[in-house]
Amino acid sequence: MPINVLVVDDSSFFRRRVSEIIEQDPDLAVIDTAVNGKEAVEKAKILKPDVITMDIEMPVLDGISAVREIMQTQPIPILMFSSLTHDGAQATLEALEAGALDFLPKKFEDIARNREEATAQLLSRIKQIAKRRLFRRLATSTQQNTVSQPIERPRPVSLKTNHSTSGVTKPADIHKSIVDSPRDKVIKPSRPAGSYKLVAIGTSTGGPVALQTILTRLPAHFPVPIILIQHMPAAFTPAFAARLNGMCKIEVKEAQHGDILKPGCAYLAPGGKQMMIEPHSAGSKLVIKDDDSDRLTYKPSVDLTFASAAKAYRNSVLAVVLTGMGADGREGARMLKNLGSVVWAQDEASCVVYGMPQAVASAGIATQSISLEQMADRIQTEIIG
Repeated sequence: MPINVLVVDDSSFFRRRVSEIIEQDPDLAVIDTAVNGKEAVEKAKILKPDVITMDIEMPVLDGISAVREIMQTQPIPILMFSSLTHDGAQATLEALEAGALDFLPKKFEDIARNREEATAQLLSRIKQIAKRRLFRRLATSTQQNTVSQPIERPRPVSLKTNHSTSGVTKPADIHKSIVDSPRDKVIKPSRPAGSYKLVAIGTSTGGPVALQTILTRLPAHFPVPIILIQHMPAAFTPAFAARLNGMCKIEVKEAQHGDILKPGCAYLAPGGKQMMIEPHSAGSKLVIKDDDSDRLTYKPSVDLTFASAAKAYRNSVLAVVLTGMGADGREGARMLKNLGSVVWAQDEASCVVYGMPQAVASAGIATQSISLEQMADRIQTEIIG
């Protein structure tokens, strides 16, 4: 059976354009369209589509509010369309926090070099997030004895999240998944305290919520620097870093050329550029480079940053590969492991897309697969003891 898609946009031109692209693929079918968020909520209840494509700015009910209502009543995978502006970035991050699984720029030319490549990306994203729904249904029906609170979709996160736990939805509650070990088992670090000098995290689809879930649970005086490589457009990374910084106890910033890595700070790779680490008299510094070549698909590239971390820190890195499409990070993680560093992967049950983590796990590079719910605690235990 084809994957049924509901297309939501107030522009008749864009609805028609997206529908025509989707209908090109025999595995996909547009079952209906909606012109605003209110209509989208109503049709989602009646038609029960497998995937919804959703605009953000619409009359009657905007896309973010529609995502919240759909997630509260009948969770469905949602792909957002966004403008590549500061306001568009803020709104898209809110939509992801509300429960949307992925996003694409509304101008297709912003995501690819030609129409064919942009079309392929859209079709691929729809198919990938559709799998998320099918897998979660399977997990909750076949493994209910090991899942404490099974849900099919990430729940909305309060946009006013703070460090108090009273009356606030914590990012750690977004995903409930199969844990990788019994809760009463004491997890001990695999190395002595002080063995690590850097935490490196790479991610893509589903990464914004995953990173928020992890980083908001780390203590203010985290003893090593953290580098973050998230596949994200250049217009989005400043807003994403600022949002995380406002929610976390640690400092989070968009990386700048020449930054000296310091403990308790997380550095987000700028979108559209490459971030590398170089030795420095004061420790290590970041090198940010423009990349107009076609040699690397991802800008920033997890592989490239991980490889530079391997050269700078050798066996002193804890690398974590989170949810994401493709295999970016596998070869960089391989270099880290070959030099004695430790590589972990997010487990399949808690991933939006089990692509990047699967690549390192299947290659035998990752020593452990860990649920998103447990990741922050496991990182603290490993680094701090």
